[in-house]
Amino acid sequence: MQNDTAQIEQIQNKDERAFSLLYDKYAGAIYSVILKMTKDEGKAQNLLQDTFMTVWNKVDTYDADKGRFYTWIYRIAKNKVLNSLRKTDLLIQTEDFSVYENKEEDSNIDSEHLELKGAITMLEAHHKKAIELVYFNGLTHREAHLQMDVPLGTFKSYIRQALKLLRKTYTKTLSFLLLLFNLM
Repeated sequence: MQNDTAQIEQIQNKDERAFSLLYDKYAGAIYSVILKMTKDEGKAQNLLQDTFMTVWNKVDTYDADKGRFYTWIYRIAKNKVLNSLRKTDLLIQTEDFSVYENKEEDSNIDSEHLELKGAITMLEAHHKKAIELVYFNGLTHREAHLQMDVPLGTFKSYIRQALKLLRKTYTKTLSFLLLLFNLM
């Protein structure tokens, strides 16, 4: 938090380097939250960009006494996602009004989800917990290693080992895994 405080002050002075470092620190966790809510990669990428543009423009409104910086960013992202999901005034017809529905696509998504879930459940308990804390609960590595009560280096090795195991056991390439690999 102390490191964030210095970076936040630099961002308030419009220091782009500090903003870039803060983005690198939180973008992965925020993106996974947005993607989980929208289930649309393109929309998630746009909402992530909108979220961090708001952070850049509104960083002066952040109050450390009210909560952690991550929580503040998370709420901005969540509100952006909810607002985008509420929009129903489509200007262009995007829905298919055909009589038949493509059930095959839905079943592929379900089977891929089950396969990924199965691969994660096969991990050792400490690997599984590390993945869950970072990629499903949205914690940073620094926050998660404290929660697991292990050194930061050990925690990061848990993540690397878990990702290697998932690569071996999970045969299909999902955007979720690409996101995980890009964060390393």
